[in-house]
Amino acid sequence: MGLPARITTKLSPYYERRRPEETLLYKTVQENWKTFEANWQTDFDRAALPKYVVKEFEEYLKCGILAHGFLRVKCESCEHEKLVAFSCKRRGFCPSCGGKRMAETAAYLVDHVIPEVPVRQWVLSMPIPMRYWLSSNPKLLTQVLKKIIRMIDGYYKNKAKASGVKKPRTGAITFLQRFGSALNLNLHFHILYLDGVYEKNDDHMIFHRIFPPQKHDMAELVKLIHKRLTGFFIKEGYLEEDHSLSDGASDPLSEQNPLLAQCIAASVQNRIALGDRAGQKIRKFMIHPLEVTHPTSQCAKMRGFSLHGAVSVSAKKRDRLEKLIRYVARPSVALSRMSEAINGDIQITLKKPFSDGTTHIVFTPMELIEKLVALIPQPRMHMVRFHGLLAPNSGLRSKVIPKPKEQSESKHDGAADPHQRQIKMNWAKLLKRTFNIDVLTCPLCSGNCKIISAIQDKKAINKILSHLHSPTEPPQPHEARAPPQQSFNFEYQ
Repeated sequence: MGLPARITTKLSPYYERRRPEETLLYKTVQENWKTFEANWQTDFDRAALPKYVVKEFEEYLKCGILAHGFLRVKCESCEHEKLVAFSCKRRGFCPSCGGKRMAETAAYLVDHVIPEVPVRQWVLSMPIPMRYWLSSNPKLLTQVLKKIIRMIDGYYKNKAKASGVKKPRTGAITFLQRFGSALNLNLHFHILYLDGVYEKNDDHMIFHRIFPPQKHDMAELVKLIHKRLTGFFIKEGYLEEDHSLSDGASDPLSEQNPLLAQCIAASVQNRIALGDRAGQKIRKFMIHPLEVTHPTSQCAKMRGFSLHGAVSVSAKKRDRLEKLIRYVARPSVALSRMSEAINGDIQITLKKPFSDGTTHIVFTPMELIEKLVALIPQPRMHMVRFHGLLAPNSGLRSKVIPKPKEQSESKHDGAADPHQRQIKMNWAKLLKRTFNIDVLTCPLCSGNCKIISAIQDKKAINKILSHLHSPTEPPQPHEARAPPQQSFNFEYQ
């Protein structure tokens, strides 16, 4: 008698457990992390890497591995069970946790924060010399972001006042994106602005749309940003009067964690920091340079500053807004664009070729580890920040954000804090909303599934996995290899 066919009364894809240990990224970290850590530990007087960087790699190697613990999910009808491994929840380079955070952030902002008004994305990139300081100094980053917001605020408020709005109020959300397409450290700002201003009228807030920025608006704004930020960096001692790097600037990161500082400094310049190719440019595959493209009227550049404001979303296009937020909140590593060459090098396929014709970036496994080290944000550094009316401490925030929808909470959310339940979408709903994957629908009978327990005890883990003929021991990172020895030319007489 044959096996019963899977019932397909619903068209939603069903959940399949991810297997990170089979991905190229996992294998590369597993085989090379210990070697990277050990080889460079002895080359510096102090601890080579801060604890948060080491923990990022260690926790990533546990992410999605059943032998480290899991949730049991059971169908209420046919009692079919599936296991869902715990995640690392790190912020550096884990594609799975980064993807979950991306989807969760987008869903939360659309449902609970951003009002139903037009939204415009402003993207600001900084000159390379400034990127190192912004990436290594959180306090400086916060100061610079405040100045940027003040200048874009000024654009909106001046336009509003010119049209008769007396006390305009703005709202914005900034996403700090640390990476570039080549896995280089390129800290830049994606700022989602409510594309207009609010005005308080008695107990109500009235929204006034601002006409889209024109070419001269963008030119004036990028000129102002260049003037004020360059002046600030000179005043603080990070740049000389000729805009070159200052030799006397204080660099606490270099003093405390010289290896990390070296990785960051090389990454912002698209160079290699360590090993035989130290100081050299990253390797590329190229085609003929592309035709020169002319920027839109809503894009302006000046001496390393680039300001883009051409992307906007209308008030009713909430699906498109959520897609835009997922884009700006996306993780740094895309597994689908990683491949292994015959010689063991790692190739990163660019989503779009660079203007010079570059289509692929090439790293050795150790060079890839180096690039991942530079991408890891410091602890307690907020990667999403709220401004103006959307800031948590704004007294008028409650008058503009969407009204909460009445939703019944699932039983396993029952013990959670009410505030957390309101803003944090559970994992099953998130998969359904983002990827149309219904994890709480049984793949065999289409019945309802529920989480019945979290398994963390090692004996219980081993018992369940043994019963399922699954590995009870997690993959182990490979032991450190000795550095490559130099070759010597011996002459015999």
